[in-house]
Amino acid sequence: MTDPSGVSATPAPTPARPPAPPAGAAFDDPDGDDPRADLLYGTIPGSLSAAVARGGRGEAIVDGDRRWTWDEVGAEVDRAAKAYLAAGIELGDRVAIWAPNCAEWVIALLGLHAAGAVLVPLNTRFKGTEAADILSRSRARILVTVDGFLGNHYVGMLDGHDLPGLERIIVLRSEPGAELPEPAETWESFLASGAAGAVTDVVAAARRAQVSPDSTADLLFTSGTTGKPKGVVCHHGQTLRTVGTWANVVGLEPSDRYLAINPFFHSFGYKAGIVAWLVTGCTLVPLPVFDVPEAMRLIAAERISMIPGPPTLYQTILNHPDRAALDSSSLRLAVTGAASVPVSLVEQMHSDLGFDTVITAYGLTEGCGFATMCRRSDDAVTIATTSGRAMPGIEVLVVDEDGHAMATGEPGEVVVRGYNVMVGYDGDPGATAEAIDPDGWLHTGDVGVMDDRGYLKITDRKKDLFIVGGFNAYPAEIENLLLGHPDLAQVAVVGIPDERMGEVGAAFVVPTSGSTPDPDEIVSWARQAMANYKVPRQVHVVDALPFNAGGKVMKFELRQRLQEAPR
Repeated sequence: MTDPSGVSATPAPTPARPPAPPAGAAFDDPDGDDPRADLLYGTIPGSLSAAVARGGRGEAIVDGDRRWTWDEVGAEVDRAAKAYLAAGIELGDRVAIWAPNCAEWVIALLGLHAAGAVLVPLNTRFKGTEAADILSRSRARILVTVDGFLGNHYVGMLDGHDLPGLERIIVLRSEPGAELPEPAETWESFLASGAAGAVTDVVAAARRAQVSPDSTADLLFTSGTTGKPKGVVCHHGQTLRTVGTWANVVGLEPSDRYLAINPFFHSFGYKAGIVAWLVTGCTLVPLPVFDVPEAMRLIAAERISMIPGPPTLYQTILNHPDRAALDSSSLRLAVTGAASVPVSLVEQMHSDLGFDTVITAYGLTEGCGFATMCRRSDDAVTIATTSGRAMPGIEVLVVDEDGHAMATGEPGEVVVRGYNVMVGYDGDPGATAEAIDPDGWLHTGDVGVMDDRGYLKITDRKKDLFIVGGFNAYPAEIENLLLGHPDLAQVAVVGIPDERMGEVGAAFVVPTSGSTPDPDEIVSWARQAMANYKVPRQVHVVDALPFNAGGKVMKFELRQRLQEAPR
């Protein structure tokens, strides 16, 4: 079959769906079979319907002063779905969301899914050029955004960019009293357009019924060594099954109160956040920015029990001057990763912050965001020094260049096979074939070792990727953006250790003939051209880059120069 995304797929037939579990039901068999949320709910709209039916007038979302019940969420999603349909959205059309975590983000997402559309999330740190590239290549018909968030005027950032396929820009929130720039419209006026049109409940229900487990749910763009982000296609069914399994292993329950710090535009924030909230029926408390004092306030005020986040979040709370005054007795679950985790931090999270469960994990966007996880019974050393073992129903191996499994403790490439593996890269069958071999193994490009228990330790980054405060930074993409500077002829970027962010970028630049670029000016220019986490913290002007015989930059030599440089 051919999915509306343009990616060919031959999905397995979907078994008959069993009845939904009763209210409060939880799958609590972390080492057994996965709970098959795809069979329970079919699609993300189906999962919402079940959650609304179970939750009713119970609290679903807490966002500032606003408290949304499940009934209210269901009603607002219906309004949003009708507005998308009134706007002419068809099955498989793409809708982009460029906004920070908030309740309206959730409604906009679930509404577009109910209308049969595909989510295209945009990083809130993107500049106009980066956002316009994704909007253009995804062929998004509608952009849902905000205006004025942290001083960013996203609508204005798109000025001067040719986006012929973008038909409407909808603003969820804007600065009080500020006039919206043309051609944007408010979220409320957009919702009203659905109510005023001919989209009846019957029409909306008919569209929801057309969404199947094999329909594309999302198109998440992830960068690679070519520097051009690629669109990862995942379906409703595989997303629900993967997230349901993840939630089961973690032990997320309907009674949990989930502080959503991970951004919704990221695979983890969207799937392990919003979709996991739907599958379990817990309460979602979105946080728009990584603000530790506000997180601490919400932990106490909202009796938060679940917090996923990078290690720096928990370390900052532990070291915060107000730690002694924080009532953290409600904390129960923590999921971390994306950086090294000291054993002492895991121990302190248990003994000081009071977490019952601390789990580390490994995954990638091409694997629906998930692959391996620790288990609740694992000791602190296992949690800190490994990324866990394969999730139920998923295969993970460490192999040599010929695809043969490596011996225990021997390094090799990490490969993944199972229901979590993407359908493919949107419109790029060549790249899809490079990533997924004929036997269905997803080649991650990550180097790891596996112990005799099947626990995985990642020993080297994917290609040249480095991680800045939990955000994946791809040197090739940053290099291409830096080459937009008029004084730069060649650029090479490497990741270097940073005490606060884990890693940051360092750029080696060769100037154009006759120019004398200033490193500080280049950094300042980069802050206007790319998301902040991509901006190199160091710029070194050099006469030439070290190339090998194949014409590739020898980045190990650049890293060695930095290590040997006087401090």
